[in-house]
Amino acid sequence: MSDDLTDEATYERVRLRQWLQLSPLTRRRLLGASAGAGLAMAALPALPARAEGPLVKPLPPELFIDHGTNAEMRWEAMRGQGHLTPADRFFVRNHTATPRIDPRTWRLKVWGSGLRGRPTLENAVEFSYADLKAMPSKTVTAVIECTGNGRSLFTTQQGRPVSGTPWKLGAAGAARWRGVPLAEVLRRAGITPHAVDVMPRGLDADYIDKGENKGRVRRPLPVAKALKDVLLAYEMNGRPLPPDHGFPVRVVVPSWVGIASIKWVGDIEVSDQPLFSPWNTVYYRLFGDSYPPEGSAPLTRLSLKSVFELPWDGQVPVRDAKVLHGRSWSGNGRIRKVEVSVDGGATWHKAHLHGPHAPESWVQWRYQWRNPRPGSYELLARATDETGATQPAVTPHNTLGYLFDAVARHPVTLV
Repeated sequence: MSDDLTDEATYERVRLRQWLQLSPLTRRRLLGASAGAGLAMAALPALPARAEGPLVKPLPPELFIDHGTNAEMRWEAMRGQGHLTPADRFFVRNHTATPRIDPRTWRLKVWGSGLRGRPTLENAVEFSYADLKAMPSKTVTAVIECTGNGRSLFTTQQGRPVSGTPWKLGAAGAARWRGVPLAEVLRRAGITPHAVDVMPRGLDADYIDKGENKGRVRRPLPVAKALKDVLLAYEMNGRPLPPDHGFPVRVVVPSWVGIASIKWVGDIEVSDQPLFSPWNTVYYRLFGDSYPPEGSAPLTRLSLKSVFELPWDGQVPVRDAKVLHGRSWSGNGRIRKVEVSVDGGATWHKAHLHGPHAPESWVQWRYQWRNPRPGSYELLARATDETGATQPAVTPHNTLGYLFDAVARHPVTLV
């Protein structure tokens, strides 16, 4: 059976297909032995479990670079795809394997000292999948990006070693997310004026790093951000979240680093004291010679980036290079301008911005290359955002390779 049974709608469709394939006599017998059609269908044979693996969706090599529990999108796969990243080519960042969660039994538990009368997980306020979908919804188009996106360029472009998944620039995607504002859920749960931090925690397996169990992935948010624009999303591009992207419900934190957007959220602690986890103390700070021993403050906003919709260090027909396409984004808001160089940075030319441009998302751009000729090139694109920040030539080094924002030197050969 090829259906993805972790999608609630697909699960019910397959069960209905099973029911309709029974003979009329068998259906009458099952109905006679039950209190209704729902219980009768529950008596059907169990659906087969799909093969277990770190990720659920296919990773065709023309779309992805496989990094084990992670998958990097190839930017040439976005050519002609419009503003949004289709779910089938959206990058995946997992600490462990994608969990399979039944939305019928899933519950979101909200608890902590920052709520009225709910100090522990054992007496948490609980919301079902149906509860969330019945609440007023909001839709936001936003980029989600791994904090280490561009990490490999610290080494290949700047000659400095870093640790972690060797992403090029394909650990980013923009989607239209629909769900319930976290502020609404916290209000219904009884948040108090004394709340300081809010910490969502995922339902994926415990993360083991160098033999040490760090527990399930979790990271605190200041209550001001949590109440401002954070979403508990259950849809991605108009459909239920795919399993690899957080089904049944994930957190979406616009303009902030991807680790803040916890997938498969299972509980949320609301505290009247600052909260800590390995994901804001050991990881997702800047460490290195330029930083104190405890690292920088925990990372929040996305950095500034530009990418070409071209294969990295690949061959491109000259005719396909006459118009160069790309995308740029910033955690500080909208992009004001993008400049392109086709001669390694000797000269720069303004690109044309087009398409939708929400402040939490990227902007598409194109540049008309006059008389491209066969040969090897390093293409450069640099963006300037609405705060006046422009991509630098070099990103200051940090040992974990976070927030690379320098102009990427994109190698390509025209044939």
